Amino acid sequence: MGPFPATPQGVQTKGASVAFDPKRLNRTDWGVLVAGAIAFIALFLPWYGVSVAGFSASVSGWSTGYGLFGGLLLVAAAAWFFLWRAEAAIPKEGPLTPLVVTTGLAAVGLLLVVIRWATLPRGGGGILGRSFNYGPRVGIWLAVIMGVVEVACAAILFTRSGEQLPWKSAGPHS
Repeated sequence: MGPFPATPQGVQTKGASVAFDPKRLNRTDWGVLVAGAIAFIALFLPWYGVSVAGFSASVSGWSTGYGLFGGLLLVAAAAWFFLWRAEAAIPKEGPLTPLVVTTGLAAVGLLLVVIRWATLPRGGGGILGRSFNYGPRVGIWLAVIMGVVEVACAAILFTRSGEQLPWKSAGPHS
């Protein structure tokens, strides 16, 4: 036993270590974690840009308003999932189980990124032999794709776990 007393559930409240063993993860687990990591990288890439006659300017995911919040939710879902798989001291009981939280965070994050993508102005054309275009760039496409992968993997894990959705679990008002 460590230097700190254990709680009744056997979880140390201070000084608890994280015991992450990558060999225990299956491909679907890795899908959640890698998609979250790539979504984080996508926040640094161009999400929106303008190109005129060979010159261009763009903004990264950090400057996209609620798109940033969606991207951060994708990262948070993967981080929460990592902590759960590493057996960190996070709540594992009750209506909001780790897979419900992971799937929910990823789904809301994906929804916000897709809404940001759908609301970005886009277009292009040419004047006097000079072309121009404006619209979504590689970073937001990557965030959308990784969001789909993360939600799909989290939903598969949730379905395989046999857990109930929070509003379908038996409670005192059933």
